[in-house]
Amino acid sequence: MDQNENTCQAKTALCAGGKQSACAAEKTGSGESLNALFEQKAVDDRMHQIRHKIMVLSGKGGVGKSTVAANLAISLSLAGKRVGLLDVDIHGPSIPKMLGLEDARISVRDEVMLPVEKAGLKVMSIGFLLQNRDDAIIWRGPMKMGVIKQFLQEVNWGELDYLIIDSPPGTGDEPLSVCQLVKNADGAVIVTTPQDVAIADVRQSITFCRHLSLPVLGVVENMSGFVCPKCGEVTNIFKTGGGKRMANEMGVPFLGSIPIDPAVGEACDAGKPFVYHYSRTETAKAFERIIAPMLALSENGITEQTQTATNIEGEKKTMRIAIPLADGKLCMHFGHCGQFALLDVDEKTKKITGQRMLTPPPHEPGVLPSWLLQQGVNVIIAGGMGSRAQSLFAENGIKVILGAPSETIEKVATAYLDGTLKTGDNVCDH
Repeated sequence: MDQNENTCQAKTALCAGGKQSACAAEKTGSGESLNALFEQKAVDDRMHQIRHKIMVLSGKGGVGKSTVAANLAISLSLAGKRVGLLDVDIHGPSIPKMLGLEDARISVRDEVMLPVEKAGLKVMSIGFLLQNRDDAIIWRGPMKMGVIKQFLQEVNWGELDYLIIDSPPGTGDEPLSVCQLVKNADGAVIVTTPQDVAIADVRQSITFCRHLSLPVLGVVENMSGFVCPKCGEVTNIFKTGGGKRMANEMGVPFLGSIPIDPAVGEACDAGKPFVYHYSRTETAKAFERIIAPMLALSENGITEQTQTATNIEGEKKTMRIAIPLADGKLCMHFGHCGQFALLDVDEKTKKITGQRMLTPPPHEPGVLPSWLLQQGVNVIIAGGMGSRAQSLFAENGIKVILGAPSETIEKVATAYLDGTLKTGDNVCDH
């Protein structure tokens, strides 16, 4: 198959299979070309809209790097952040399959590409440009460099809190291209498995980062132990702890271990984001712990998304209502809900202008009030709530409505906004 056919669906955005892809790489001479300077400026302008850029690397194939990248991106999205996921594995893009987006195709508007969106997550991959899933991309380095440059320059990511960049294994063209193009990346997450054969190659990824002055945010040890699908017990069928020892020896942070969980493989094959559909499992909670250092990158843990709850004049906040949910209805016990619905409301018209579904952090005293405050919430409607939580919300100026009925989001919100919400007793005042 002609290589040009791989990219024709992106209009001229990918330069008809790479006609401009080697624009900088093919130039010779000691001075950088004016064209290359303009292209880099375009990349810088696009990346300026993204607060944090994080690469996911591994020196070894088969360690579950793409699985980790996808679930880290989804975990950040579930934490209320605006997230993009860029798959720069040109020869083996797996992100579309993992997210159930195999049949998705990008669109072009105003001569820029629009990423594919799923549940608020923005995704871009060469897989979206293939006419046939079995097509092979047979490109040399300059063409890959050109396409990655266009993914960074000509994809309208919009304003994001995080861009997670999933790179192929090794220290070759793709990760090198990203490091050269994204001048202010926050760092890299290095994925390994516990075995020595993997760790030996993964060490090279850390050395790669140091040569390019790319901070190493930490090491993730994937496939660390096996989770029994019947009882949930973790058994160390392979050696474990190799990733942590390597991180200590190399002087980089260790972010945590993720066990082998059959549900992860099943979710990936079915195109279901694991941390979303299995949020209460220990494996999903491991991903939540791993993103903690990434969340800490945001100043005071408050993103621009939360800050936009205040209007330009700073006079008042947009109404943002939080409703705890269980099985799609209002959860009567505030601290034990599975999800929160966050609704943005136009205060003048009392109309709902936006809705997001977020998975809360593990329930511990004082955690939920702080987390909801970070999300910009100023009204909470619940069935019941403990007195300590009520006090914390009151201290932060958050209005709490208790004794609400176990109804759907729409019924509860509509009744509250039109003044017909009937409330009873606080069902869990403890």
